[in-house]
Amino acid sequence: MKNQDSPINTTRNNRITLDGEDLEDVKTVTYLGSIIDEQGGSDTDVKARIGKARAAYLQLKNIWNSKQPSTNTKVRIFNTNVKTVLLYGAETWRTTKAIIHKIQVFINSCLRKILQIRWPDTISNNQLWERTNQVPPEEEIRKKHWKWIGHTLRKAPNCVTRQALTWNPQGQRRRGRPKNTLRREMEIDMKKMNKNWMNLEKKAHDRVGCRKQA
Repeated sequence: MKNQDSPINTTRNNRITLDGEDLEDVKTVTYLGSIIDEQGGSDTDVKARIGKARAAYLQLKNIWNSKQPSTNTKVRIFNTNVKTVLLYGAETWRTTKAIIHKIQVFINSCLRKILQIRWPDTISNNQLWERTNQVPPEEEIRKKHWKWIGHTLRKAPNCVTRQALTWNPQGQRRRGRPKNTLRREMEIDMKKMNKNWMNLEKKAHDRVGCRKQA
């Protein structure tokens, strides 16, 4: 396997070497099943997750079409076998309205088929979520964000993952408006709650308080 690296939101002229070998610059890198692109966005990864979740859904087609399991059982199977595939790695996604919409459209489509709601029968999204006991994806992803932040802030100060939260990459940033990042999203949420990183670090060591925060 080739060694690769992807500069995030920056222009770099110098080469990075590992054991005397130059690392290949690439536009995307797959790490632990998640796709990281050079813009630091989540669009590519979300598209791949939807594709994998769709494949997982289709593998269970016989269950969805069967009259034997109850609807509640089918929904539980969907949550554990399809939704977990869909939201894998969502803890670090940089979410946008477009991303949330794509995820919701996929989930709604699957649930409507599970409930066997077909044209001309209709059901509102709110009714669909209520009948299947679903949490809006935006809320679910936000909870994953905060859970991951709490877990990371409990790590030792010299841990790479811990340092990455406040690390500022060196290099010349491209012209134009700065890209939105997960860190910026979290800081917007913190501002709404009158919190800062120092407050969160103290609360993170209180697991009960951290769960309430999430």
